[in-house]
Formats: sequence, C-alpha cells, structure tokens
Amino acid sequence: MNNPKSGFELRTDILGMAMGLLENNRDQVMNAHFQLPDDVRKTEECPIINITTDEVTATAKELYAFVNEK
Repeated sequence: MNNPKSGFELRTDILGMAMGLLENNRDQVMNAHFQLPDDVRKTEECPIINITTDEVTATAKELYAFVNEK
C-alpha cells in the first residue's frame, strides 16, 4: 500500500525540484554561450549565474502552489 508523503517530505521534494529546475536553466544559458561562434564568444564573457536561496524558495513556492490547486 502507498504511504502518502508527509508535508515535510513533500516540501523537501519540491525544494529539490526547484533547485534542479534552476540548475538546468543555468546550464542551458551556459551551453548557449559555448555554442556561439569563436569570434563572438571571445568578445563576450561567459555568463556566471549564481543560484540564491531566495530564488530556490520562490521557485519552490510556485511549484507548491500548483500542488495545492484543487
């Protein structure tokens, strides 16, 4: 029988999903930079995207709001 997850487990999973989503977005931006032609890439700095706890929390809240919809 399936045991439903507790609220703490659900929030922990959603935080992990939010972090994964932000990391994937960051990776896509960086990969796009490395796909630029060499002459363009040499004139542009490689984007450095820091993921803050506030961003993770805000993204997790968006995901959690979806879970709470009826």
